[in-house]
Amino acid sequence: MFFSSLRRPNNLSQKVMRVIFSIYLVVTLLITSLQFLGEYLKTQDAIVSELEQLEETIRGPIATSLWQYNQSQLNALVSGVIQLPIIEGVDVFDENEQLVTSKRIYENNATPISLFNSTSALHWSMNDENIPLGTLVLYSSSDVVFERVWFGFTLIAVTAFIKLTILFWLFIWAFDRYLAAPLRELMSQVDEVQKSQDVSKRIELSNTEANELSRLQSHMNTMLSTISTDRTRLINDEQAKRDWLEDAVAKRTEDLETLNEKLKHLATRDSLTHVLNRGSFFEAAQQQLALCQRQQSTVTFILMDLDYFKRINDTYGHYVGDKVLIHFTQTLQTFLGESDLLGRVGGEEFAILLIETGLDDAFEIADKIRQAISDSVLHVDGHNVTYTVSLGVESSNPEDQRIDELFKRADFKLYGAKGNGRDCVEK
Repeated sequence: MFFSSLRRPNNLSQKVMRVIFSIYLVVTLLITSLQFLGEYLKTQDAIVSELEQLEETIRGPIATSLWQYNQSQLNALVSGVIQLPIIEGVDVFDENEQLVTSKRIYENNATPISLFNSTSALHWSMNDENIPLGTLVLYSSSDVVFERVWFGFTLIAVTAFIKLTILFWLFIWAFDRYLAAPLRELMSQVDEVQKSQDVSKRIELSNTEANELSRLQSHMNTMLSTISTDRTRLINDEQAKRDWLEDAVAKRTEDLETLNEKLKHLATRDSLTHVLNRGSFFEAAQQQLALCQRQQSTVTFILMDLDYFKRINDTYGHYVGDKVLIHFTQTLQTFLGESDLLGRVGGEEFAILLIETGLDDAFEIADKIRQAISDSVLHVDGHNVTYTVSLGVESSNPEDQRIDELFKRADFKLYGAKGNGRDCVEK
């Protein structure tokens, strides 16, 4: 009956109550909606910022894979990136805007409400020139945003609901029972508690008769006690959640750092032999050459090529050929020091940079390598495989500034070794 009269008020108190409650309801819904929208947009901006930071981290490895036409390495990088919590999809386009690879974490029938992305250009620097390779696009979605802001949304909604419920019943009791001084006194004391935000205060009405107001006074005081208790509990719960969140963020940061190290390792290593790939080897070799030139010391470049390697693949198959390459790199590593560099610079072509090593000492090491390979027999799938290697050795001069100059001279020596019958060393 009361709610029916509230819908069709026939007195001033009910009209005032309906107007006040209607205004409060509209304002509460509007503010709550704005809070929801603000929290959503702020979280989306944070995720876009994280996407841009992630692009800065993975752009180099992906550009390296495109430059080297290493599809397997590119797929491995993209598979690693798609596992990150904020990533919903990854697209890599070449310089002609043709899709090279694309992965999505969701099914086609479960597309998120909205997708947003961060796009960056991929390029390769060579001779102070940026060569465009394509475009990298990272996607995130509203699902990721909702996962992050769900707790905040819930807290805002619950808070709004609690406020709405308390004031709604307060309006009902106040306007339904009294409009005189006792009600003003009650509202005055309620307002005082709200303004001071001191929930330890209690309502003490001057009218102590056992009526609705006295019971309301008791209910209000019980509510204040409950609020005080709940406030203490919520503060403790909030602190516990903050501690948990800090631990989770620290662990996630550690996981991301570990993943970045793995991605960096994959980008710089040959996928079969696990030695430096061509780009990483020449980059590290250039740094070592510059350092040795400043220290007025010598580096020596040994360029090696397996003799008749195609014959091994044709005779025994590529599986055996791969085992030969792995055996060869493992043999090379037994002759190298900690500071020496080893890289795969071609299909069956490898290079060594010996630090602070002269031509004669390097020639001796190269000949030991040649002899060790010539004497070895590799047992694979019931086959006894033997092979040889040709080597070219060249040391740096004081005027050498670029590693490719040393590489060209070593390649010339390697060509001479092949012309002299292979299985030999030229210096």
